[in-house]
Amino acid sequence: MDIFKIFTVEAAHRLPNVPPGHKCARLHGHSFRIEIHLSGEPGADTGWVMDFSDVKAAFQPTYDRLDHHYLNDIEGLENPTSERLAIWIWDQVKPVLPLLSEVVVHETCTSGCRYRG
Repeated sequence: MDIFKIFTVEAAHRLPNVPPGHKCARLHGHSFRIEIHLSGEPGADTGWVMDFSDVKAAFQPTYDRLDHHYLNDIEGLENPTSERLAIWIWDQVKPVLPLLSEVVVHETCTSGCRYRG
């Protein structure tokens, strides 16, 4: 069984390694939509894989590091592509959410990435 919780992070960044003149080299922001997916069996008593409020609490420290921040200033996100952001989130969250199975980062309404560890 798979469950997920969605978070919206408002953050600014720029991509330092793009070709000269690329629009993403300039400072800009996104309303990143982040999906945290977990896989497991529903508990016999609770009937759920995990309480969604526990998922939110586990993600909160990572959310606080990202929301309304300049991503390039965060260690490990010096080149904050969606792909690197997904890996970075996985690395932050997996130790506190062992059932984590996937991180999805939507950079825009039509573009994003999916990381499965």
